[in-house]
Amino acid sequence: MSRHIHLLALIGFILIAGAAEARTMNGFDLSGATIPVSGIESGGPPRDGIPAIDNPKFVPAAEAGFLQADDRVMGVEIDGQPKAYPISILNWHEVVNDRSGTQHFVVTYCPLCGTGIVFASNAGDGALVFGVSGLLYNSDVLLFDRNTESLWSQILGKAVSGPLSGTPLPQLPAFHTTWADWRTRHPETEVLSTDTGYHRDYRSSPYGGYEKSPRLFFRVANRAPKDYHPKAWVMGVEVDGVHKAYPFEELEAHGSERLEDVVNGKPVVVHWNQTASSAWVSDELGNALPSTTGFWFAWYAFFPETLVFKAG
Repeated sequence: MSRHIHLLALIGFILIAGAAEARTMNGFDLSGATIPVSGIESGGPPRDGIPAIDNPKFVPAAEAGFLQADDRVMGVEIDGQPKAYPISILNWHEVVNDRSGTQHFVVTYCPLCGTGIVFASNAGDGALVFGVSGLLYNSDVLLFDRNTESLWSQILGKAVSGPLSGTPLPQLPAFHTTWADWRTRHPETEVLSTDTGYHRDYRSSPYGGYEKSPRLFFRVANRAPKDYHPKAWVMGVEVDGVHKAYPFEELEAHGSERLEDVVNGKPVVVHWNQTASSAWVSDELGNALPSTTGFWFAWYAFFPETLVFKAG
């Protein structure tokens, strides 16, 4: 009987220790997380194994000879200053901490989901400074801020664990388009330089043909319907809790460069550039609104209740 009790106690200790270990990954405390801890996975690298760019350098458009016309960039215009962030650089770093005037912001990119999202990062008199945690949720990067070591879901746009858990990050309008399109619209743009302080081959992608393959490397909570290829490009918008996806192939079939729509009672205008394979959304006055361009599987994984635009 005594040995039986000791055995039960040992099993209990192992289970408790295992549960405690499961609440800590890559050095981050996951207790109290607002997303299922069982859905958080290691992407392979440790924290900061994918190094964020904290002191970005820029060059004028005329000196960005490393970019070809059809290369993809994330474009922003903040405080009247247009900037382009080549996807070929973001593939290797995923996070750029930057500022324009008094506006601090962070450019984030998840190669596994194709999602480039820009957030305001002002915090009091300073700013939140972000890094790559090495963890994923729904195959999407979990960021962390170095101020509090809270974890943040990129696509959800909010902290999911740590002292800032539940805090949202304000999303800023950004454009996922070609270098030729962005430069035409903003000839005075600056471009993130390949002089990042790290030795990377920015002419190649570390993900090979991933975006053309139907295969996912990591688990997702909600599998997208097979209406579209899992990596089909969509632009997603959110209006007061209601989500809607605009698949690029539907916008192409629709054929118009301007689509007036209503999402959750709010009029929006979807702008489609077939040559650049790029979409963005504005209000009726043409003011750009936040939107998220990424893979169909990723949008659906987070928002399975999403509405979907269909041509015709």
